[in-house]
This record gives sequence, structure tokens and C-alpha cells, in this order.
Amino acid sequence: MKPTLKELKDINAENCVTIIMNSHRTKPDYLKDELALKNHIKEVETRLLADTTKRDATKLIEKLHGLAGQIDHSHNLDSLILFVNDDIAEFTRLSIPVVDRVIIDNTFATRDLVRALHAEAHYYILVLSQEKARLIEAINNQVVQEFKSPFPIENKQFFTKNKSEAAIASRKSNLIAEFFNTVDKEVNRIRKNNPLPVLICTVEENYPEYLKIADQKDSIFTSFLNKNRMAEKDHAIVQEAAKIVEAHNIKRNNDRKEELLKAVSENKFLSDTNEIWRAISEGKIQTLFVEQGLFQPAILENNEIVFVSEDERTDKNVIDDIYDEMIEMNLSFGGDVVFLPKGELEKFNGFGAVTRY
Repeated sequence: MKPTLKELKDINAENCVTIIMNSHRTKPDYLKDELALKNHIKEVETRLLADTTKRDATKLIEKLHGLAGQIDHSHNLDSLILFVNDDIAEFTRLSIPVVDRVIIDNTFATRDLVRALHAEAHYYILVLSQEKARLIEAINNQVVQEFKSPFPIENKQFFTKNKSEAAIASRKSNLIAEFFNTVDKEVNRIRKNNPLPVLICTVEENYPEYLKIADQKDSIFTSFLNKNRMAEKDHAIVQEAAKIVEAHNIKRNNDRKEELLKAVSENKFLSDTNEIWRAISEGKIQTLFVEQGLFQPAILENNEIVFVSEDERTDKNVIDDIYDEMIEMNLSFGGDVVFLPKGELEKFNGFGAVTRY
């Protein structure tokens, strides 16, 4: 199951249970994950029985156990998240480490889904030559799938082996452009359902020619994997592609940090939590910057955020994590969020915001 951020972030209902836990990819470590999950469910049960009716608590616990029974832990990645309320029972696996925690609130805790969108490199690789095209979906350096329909696409219709015809440069160029155009249409048809960026793997002469005919140039990485790898296994291609994608993401993160420094110098940066809360509610915040691992329970009193101790986190009317609440709220206003490594926002107590104006 792959619950989407869009599906979950707009839900507001009583007793939205989110279980967030680290998990393991390999045996024997993943054998411990089932027990860890049972312990988290036990914590949910204790909290629900303290804060709601036995009937409602029992119903949710049964849904949690039913969902847990569907999880094959031998397929675990680095973390596991369960979302359960009266209407939803879904789980997802992420390729990022998390902080284990249980959240029961009026909304689901989606921060780690947002962080995964930034931290996980999820992309397509178009393996391209003038005779053939393959399409691979990857996350980081792991193969998700290689598409078997309509790919691989062979250039039977447009590519010619006729030497006299091929000798005419303009005709050959047109034949290649037509084939690339056919490939591009199929790539974008697949992207319509899952709009990931595309890394092209091809020889140097093909890359600019493909860009000429590409309908969605913004979706294509500005770097490419330079070599004819048509005969290589998908996992070998992904291992090399991941290096390019990682370098791209590092540059993107550095650019966002420059954006933060510029905002500070232009007095467009806020670091007081209540100032940021008010600015978000007025739609004035463009980007939130949050250190990884920053969590804070809080209550709202007259629309003011009041931090409470970790010991009070499970009390009724306490928001498990006010930062998660602010991230979701800012996303709903069309803003975004950047997660930075621990320590990079130390002078701002790990949290800050860039205003729109």
C-alpha cells in the first residue's frame, strides 16, 4: 500500500493514529520488526483506552491488528508508517530513517512522508539509443521496476538499415527525431500517473537531440548518464544513475540553504514559533526550514503555541508535534518545507521560515 501525502494531509477527524518506526531490510534484523510494531500498537491501545470509549478504542485496535497482519516484514525498507482512523487503514514503507513514535491526533503525522519526498531520489531512467529505448523506475540506488509494456520500444518503423537512405543526413535525422518523439510520448503517458523526473542514459550525441523533441523538458535532469548501456542489467544501470541523482540533490539542497541565508540578510526570515504560526495562518510563509529530528508537543491557548514537556505529550488536547502541524498547514497554503541536517539551524533553535514578501 502507498498512501499518498495528498490523501492524508487533508484529513481531519478524531483519533487519527500514526505509528512511525524504524525497520530493517535484511534478515535476521527484520524478524524483530513484527515485535516492535506490536509494542507500538500496545501503546496506542493504552492511550486510546485512557482518552476515548472502550468501544471506539477496540474498533481502532482491531483495525490496527488487521493492518499489521497484512505487512510482510521481509519486504521492509528503512522505516514503516501506519495510518489508521475510522475510515482509513493503510501503511507505507520509506527508505529513510525515522524517530520511532506514536501519534494520536485529529490529523495524521505526515512529516516523514514529506521528508521522504525530499530525501528519497525517486526517478525514471530512460535508457536510449537510436535503435531502442528502455524505461526503469528507481528509488535511490534500488530498482523499483523495469517497464515491460510498451517498453522496450524498438525503432522498427522509423530506423532504416538502408545505406543509401541512411547516407542522407537530413532523412536520418528526421527518422531519429520521429523515434525519439514516439518514446517521449510513451514516457509522458507513464509519468501522467506518477510524475517523477527522468534521467536519460545515452551517448552524448543523443541527449541534445532528445531534448529538442521532449514535450516536458523541465522533467528531465540537466545531467545525463553518458554511455550506451542498452545491454546492461537494470540494477547495474541504476547503481551508476544514482550517483548523478545524488549529486543533483546535494546541489539542490545547497541552493535551498543559500535561499535561507539570503532571506536572513533581506529580513524575510522568522524564527519565533508563534510569529511563524500566525504568518502561516495568514498565508505569508513560503518555506519552512526544519532540522531533522526536531519534535515538540504543545497546546494552543488563544491561538498561541505553548510548549509542554515530553511527559505531557500523551495528554488529551496536546498536539503531539507542533512542527508537524505547522508543516501540514503551510503545505495547505501552497508553501513548502526544507529539512536540514541536525545542527544546521542551531542558532534558530532548529526551526525557521522564509516569508513570501
